[in-house]
Amino acid sequence: MRRFFLRCAAAALAAVLTLPPALAAERDSEMVRVGLAYGSGALASANLENNTGYGSGYRLGYFDGDLDFVELARTDEDETQLTMLKTQNTWVNGSSYAGSDNGGDVIGCYHVLVEEGLRSYSQAAREAEAYRDGFVAWIDGDYQVRAGAYPTEAEAEDAAWDLDGEVVGTSSYAVNVTVTGTDQILFQFDGGADTALGVMPDVTGADTVRTWFKGYRYHGGFRYERIGGGDLTVVNIVDLETYIKGVVPYEMSNSWPLEALKVQAVCARSYAYINIQSSKHTSYHFDVCNTSDCQAYYGAGTDRASYQSNDRTDRAVDETAGEYAWYDGQVIEAFYSSSHGGASESVYNVWGSSLEQYPYLCGVSDPYEADVAGQNSYSSWTVSYTGSELARRLADRGYDASSGVQSMTLTYSDLGNVIQVRVNYQDGGSDTIKPVSMRSAFGLPSIRFTVNGQEASSGGGSSGYGGLTVNGSASLDAQGTYTVISGSGAQSQISLDQLYTISGSGTIVPAEEYGAAAAPETPSGTQVTVRGGSYTFQGSGYGHQLGLSQYGAMAMAERGFSYDEIIEFYFPGTYVR
Repeated sequence: MRRFFLRCAAAALAAVLTLPPALAAERDSEMVRVGLAYGSGALASANLENNTGYGSGYRLGYFDGDLDFVELARTDEDETQLTMLKTQNTWVNGSSYAGSDNGGDVIGCYHVLVEEGLRSYSQAAREAEAYRDGFVAWIDGDYQVRAGAYPTEAEAEDAAWDLDGEVVGTSSYAVNVTVTGTDQILFQFDGGADTALGVMPDVTGADTVRTWFKGYRYHGGFRYERIGGGDLTVVNIVDLETYIKGVVPYEMSNSWPLEALKVQAVCARSYAYINIQSSKHTSYHFDVCNTSDCQAYYGAGTDRASYQSNDRTDRAVDETAGEYAWYDGQVIEAFYSSSHGGASESVYNVWGSSLEQYPYLCGVSDPYEADVAGQNSYSSWTVSYTGSELARRLADRGYDASSGVQSMTLTYSDLGNVIQVRVNYQDGGSDTIKPVSMRSAFGLPSIRFTVNGQEASSGGGSSGYGGLTVNGSASLDAQGTYTVISGSGAQSQISLDQLYTISGSGTIVPAEEYGAAAAPETPSGTQVTVRGGSYTFQGSGYGHQLGLSQYGAMAMAERGFSYDEIIEFYFPGTYVR
């Protein structure tokens, strides 16, 4: 909208307020709603500031069901800073906003309605010029002119008498758009529970637009929604490829090899696709969040060169645009973490998920990470506890460790990762800790470690399982023939390809496929029992041990592998297209 008179002294803004045609919202690819502030982090006040040189002013309105922006109003291009506020009594003192008197000016929740049923924003803005502290409001599709912002109904009634108007408020979903650091309302928006305020930076038609929000610069538009009448849920709305450009440099260093950055781009795009389809954040009305719960996302970043998108990261996204990692005709959930320390792990061992659901997360031995060990601060790590310290840590996390730790029995997978720890206590009790809880329980970066230097005597070699294990030791030869006994006692000869296995999770798989092609869901483990007055964990890697190792991708890129080869190595059986 055009800035209108909020103070009589603002006469210089009395130019003719014709509303230019709305700038077309380009839809180059699927639009993504990214949660920037929500839940317990929702905001009572939310600031925006133009990034100098990348567009000026703001358009105000809402995003429709297709995420196309519908413009209702706009500011002058010299309006560079906005603050969105809940429509409740708010005191502003410099950069401080508060719900109680902080010594500043108050933006009250009572107003005087002086005009309604106006045809357009332009008409409403012209009418608002006639009133001290007048502003345009859009209330459920109706343009109105309101005046003043009073903290009490009595004050508003006094003003209404003078203005021959009516005292009004808003619903609990309404938002005020104000000039940052002042009590000036530029626009009031109340679309009820179904329509939230949208802000699109720039009224000048700049090719590239960036806007500061909470210390980071973002492309695209913003939505401010008071879900359930609460604080402001802030959502950044951008196209998918722009979103990926805002992920890559914060999940992987922007100085790493181009092929590694391309790996990150494809994995981030695939992971985002799965998250969007899953409707994970439906209750907050967005697709993905900006934290590690989804993927780190900070748009164009800060002013610090090492923490922003650059030509290299943008190129990685552009040169892989539209590409995903696939397995058997489906986009994969491309999990990744910093480093594995020598091998990733089966998703069944880490999270208990079926390998039928995630066949590409079967775990691989990784010889490449070692190339860049000097650059990875987690290539080797040590965490130590006395026995009493360890018992106290476990007790604080809800384990029955009050009697003290007597010993620990570690189970190692064939890939050399710890897939179970049984902590044995002095009173004869024990707790069994799985990988999903292991890092938190012991305060460790990964599940690849030894305790007190005691290593497993076997395992740690390969992700392949050349036969079907029987009774924990012997295995079935794929070329052999076997005798089976039916329920009636009849005997018959069959080959391995006629056998089926039932895994511990209930999955039925042909025995030949189970033995030769995929890691068993309950791999035979090697156990090590450790005792002592203290416990020193020595290990390598950082993260959940699934899928892609980012440092491994860096090392493979430096060896000359292409991005699709790297993805296909860490996610066996996948392909990029």
